[in-house]
Amino acid sequence: MGLLIKNGRVIDPAQNLDRAADVLIVDGRVAAIEPGLGSSGHEVLDAADQVVCPGFIDVHVHLREPGQEYKETIATGARSAAAGGFAHVCCMPNTDPAIDDPSVVQLIQDRSVAAIGVKVHVFGAMSKANAGKELAEMGRLADAGVALFSDDAFPIQSSELMRRAMEYARMLHRGVTLHCEDKTLAGDGVMNEGPVSTLLGLRGIPNAAEDIHVARNIELSRLTGVRLHICHVSTRGSVDLVRRAKAQGLPVTAEGCPHHFCLTDEACLGYNTQAKVSPPLRSADDVAAVLEGLADGTLDCIATDHAPHAVNEKDCEFDRAMFGMVGLETVVPLTLDRLVRPGVVPLSEAIAKLTLHPAQVLLGDGQQPPPLADPLMGTLRLGAPGDVTVLDLDRRVVVEPEKLVSRSKNTPFGGWELTGSAVATVVDGKVLMRDGVLVDQEQG
Repeated sequence: MGLLIKNGRVIDPAQNLDRAADVLIVDGRVAAIEPGLGSSGHEVLDAADQVVCPGFIDVHVHLREPGQEYKETIATGARSAAAGGFAHVCCMPNTDPAIDDPSVVQLIQDRSVAAIGVKVHVFGAMSKANAGKELAEMGRLADAGVALFSDDAFPIQSSELMRRAMEYARMLHRGVTLHCEDKTLAGDGVMNEGPVSTLLGLRGIPNAAEDIHVARNIELSRLTGVRLHICHVSTRGSVDLVRRAKAQGLPVTAEGCPHHFCLTDEACLGYNTQAKVSPPLRSADDVAAVLEGLADGTLDCIATDHAPHAVNEKDCEFDRAMFGMVGLETVVPLTLDRLVRPGVVPLSEAIAKLTLHPAQVLLGDGQQPPPLADPLMGTLRLGAPGDVTVLDLDRRVVVEPEKLVSRSKNTPFGGWELTGSAVATVVDGKVLMRDGVLVDQEQG
């Protein structure tokens, strides 16, 4: 018995496919894509008037386990992902302890197997304890199954250490995904440097803190040949640097986050700590640049930077509040409402930024693909994993933080009314979410 997804509009950017068809999944793999497939003996998921896509992939998630389970766990993060339409999430290594040892990789892999079914790709730390002083044992981490290496949340300041990390990553057939920030320029800043920070009397972080490290890391990628993915691009300067690197044929990709294409630093007015994020919300010109980068392909992926925090870590003075916001359950409505509906990005390209392009970041050179990074992930080609996201482009949603599945509720989008959402999540032919409700909730 398989799963038959009937009557949908199938969009698969990897195949330039956009047509009415049914999708049959048997034994966890795509077995057929044809109109009018018979349903005898199969579970049926009706997708009439809906869009059927490859399962969405988020290349930037903080699951907090081990060490900060009061914010999120692998189990709750996976459920949040399924609720938001994601079949795959990639967890960053800034846990406690850091993902700098194979034992931590194994723990996350084991606990992800016991979760709802979303596939969890583990990113390894580039330096021991994320301290930026000494390389982690990257070879052992690669053998343990890490998909990429990252310094996210703790950007490596030493150019020499970053060069060595990139050289090792390339030798291990892994890419690097980097948080670009010169900490000497960022200093004790808590938001974007500009008129709003001046008005609020808060220490600012200049655009140059990001731009300088984007430029440095691009040049180190040129030197080492490593595949470089740049996290959460937020400035016009960074967009321009990535665009130039791509024009030069360098192996550079980048991501944009919904908060950086939907919000400016004015969201921090009133000392709104829900809008405190790293890199910070920027100016209207920077938001326009991120939108331009998404529109012209400079920014390959849409990612969430899902960063859950407890109530007391946000309900405090702005200076003391933690950076970050949750995003797994809001990114799809924000993408559909703020990118697709206004015509900034065509629907097929928005889907590519959540499927095909993130898969390419994970697969890299393909010589030694990490676990779960199936060569056919991010597509619905015959034989591909049966990972599917179903969209309702007309469904109205209101962001209600208290109803989020994530253990944490820290979002600046509370009360936003949006059009479009994920209505089903399927992983290996198993329905995890249907009509906005997690199947494990239906069952118990």
